[in-house]
Amino acid sequence: MTVRRVGAVVVAGCAVLAGCSSPAPISDASPGDPLTRTFKEGQRPAVADLTGTSLDGDAVRLSDYRGKVVLINAWASWCGPCRAEAPELKKVQAEWGGRGLRVLGLDNDGDRAAGLAFQKDHHLAYPSLHDPSAKQALRLPRGLVNTQALPYTIVVDPEGKVAATRMGAVTRAQLAKVIEPLLPA
Repeated sequence: MTVRRVGAVVVAGCAVLAGCSSPAPISDASPGDPLTRTFKEGQRPAVADLTGTSLDGDAVRLSDYRGKVVLINAWASWCGPCRAEAPELKKVQAEWGGRGLRVLGLDNDGDRAAGLAFQKDHHLAYPSLHDPSAKQALRLPRGLVNTQALPYTIVVDPEGKVAATRMGAVTRAQLAKVIEPLLPA
């Protein structure tokens, strides 16, 4: 391999790693956003009952939230875009929690202490399943999201079906377009 090719490979690799394998968020007004998928009612795939232990040591089951809109967000403490979106997710839970929205984190950190520190640093009031080996992520419908790229977000309707997915960091405005129509008035 020539020096020029080695340099190109190194630059490309650094570009991918800088974003935790996830591109920068696209503008909220971007039509046809390739990183966002929505599913029409009647065509929504079901989500398996994600279960496990939260970072705080409590038992968590996705099925406990049946009848609620659930925003599942996969993250890791070392992921820059995950850190950037954490305040947005906190706002979303505070704003829509009273109307039936629940946020459920899916922590991919190998070290529980790192996940707990992230949760504390960002004052996150919602539970996060500790999933260092991605066992829960592998239970998601195949092809729904790239579970090897963080962050990703899945919006689950009250019937336990996927209403939308997003690869990369999310904003409150992006989520509003999907969540508002699913919540009771």
